[in-house]
Amino acid sequence: MATLHAQAERMRTARDNLVRLRSRVELSGPPPDELPRRRDWVDREILAHIDEMLPYWMGEIERVLVGAVEPVPFGREPTDLIRVLTVDRDRTLPVSELYGRLDHSLERILRRLLELDERQVARRGLHKQRGEMTVKQIVETMLTGHIEEHCAQMAAAVDARRTARA
Repeated sequence: MATLHAQAERMRTARDNLVRLRSRVELSGPPPDELPRRRDWVDREILAHIDEMLPYWMGEIERVLVGAVEPVPFGREPTDLIRVLTVDRDRTLPVSELYGRLDHSLERILRRLLELDERQVARRGLHKQRGEMTVKQIVETMLTGHIEEHCAQMAAAVDARRTARA
């Protein structure tokens, strides 16, 4: 069994839960004109962030895997300008594009994660706020737990928009 098999299965489950919400997201209409800086994100903004964060964190994991000296510095702040501007830009994409990106990124990331061995998942990175973390901890926190949190956030956002229209 792969070292990160449990995390991969949880990420697949989160993706499947997001897919179950797709028809409701499609019916929700476009996001508000106001940018999501000082308000809760709506469904398309959550998807835009998931699409942005998956490859970002996988890239940071790859950075830790090849770093010459451990712990390898990695990560970003929630206020990172590229993160914020990417969500601003992509939140207006068609739902089909947002879900297509989710499927493509997640499948590529899961394939890569399932290739990692015990030595690789024990490599250490250094996050400015969270401190020293192994690759396994980074996967758990920045990918697996992160997508699960956004899955719950998406369900709440879809319900909130439906309630607001009723």
